[in-house]
Amino acid sequence: MSRAVLLLAAALFVALLAAAPVALLLDAPYLLFVFQQLAILATAAVGLNLVLGYAGLPAFGHAAFVGIGAYTVGILAAELPGTLFTSAWLQLPLAAVLAGVVAALIGAVSLRTRGVAFLMITLAFGQMLYFAAVALERYGGDDGMILAAPSRLGEQDLSRGVLSYAIAVVVLAVALYVSFRLMRSPFGAVLRGAAANERRMQAVGIAVHRYRIGAFAASGALCGIAGVLLANHTAFISPATLAWTRSVELAVMVLLGGAGTLFGPLFGAAAFVLLEEVFSGVSEHWRIVFGPLLLLIVLAAPGGIAGLLGRQSND
Repeated sequence: MSRAVLLLAAALFVALLAAAPVALLLDAPYLLFVFQQLAILATAAVGLNLVLGYAGLPAFGHAAFVGIGAYTVGILAAELPGTLFTSAWLQLPLAAVLAGVVAALIGAVSLRTRGVAFLMITLAFGQMLYFAAVALERYGGDDGMILAAPSRLGEQDLSRGVLSYAIAVVVLAVALYVSFRLMRSPFGAVLRGAAANERRMQAVGIAVHRYRIGAFAASGALCGIAGVLLANHTAFISPATLAWTRSVELAVMVLLGGAGTLFGPLFGAAAFVLLEEVFSGVSEHWRIVFGPLLLLIVLAAPGGIAGLLGRQSND
């Protein structure tokens, strides 16, 4: 890992840590809102990177797992408010397990295909879960629902505020550490080896399929945790969270930052969120410029921001 990559990652974490006191000092809660959104989306992108980056599998349905985490919070709050079921200590692991199990099942089916067929099947599963959320009339259907009660951590709740922001940053740091440990373990070595040459890995007797399902499960679990944080962050849960456009946005973050790199998801999420904020403040038609700009960046730097920094350091 190049020095430039480490310096940029350190700078982003310093910015994340400084955002809370700066927002309080300047009385600018929106600053905290934007940086918290960045941390949450980066966590989901770290999860997707396990599959899209390290395993080399073009999965485009991961917003569904974020949605599972969000609906876990929303349904528990609607049905069992004011009980231990609104505790973050229960909701976070429950959302991780539910999203991880669903991801493993989707992976087990999708991994029977390759290439474009794999991409389309993961996208189809994501849309199936999207329409399942639309069908939940009890929980707002297509209109979504307001979060009845935020998750609680002891006596404090995880609605917007410094505590909620701090937890989002801590979860991002933990997600990056988990990714770091996984990718430097035999598990990660198998994923990277299979992405490079699947037949060779199978020839030496490694059950590549099982490892990839495990990657799907871990990826889904991280996205589910991000969903819990997102539900509390916006205080609103809707099927739009599971839409295919959200999955594409997560994929863009991974590719923009550098697929298969440790800090790539963080770089990509930061670039995506901050560019979106800049362009949306200039014009209501900002997507007309934002989309082509992202495409140009990805084409100009196929290895993403992390790859570009690495090449500059070598030069």
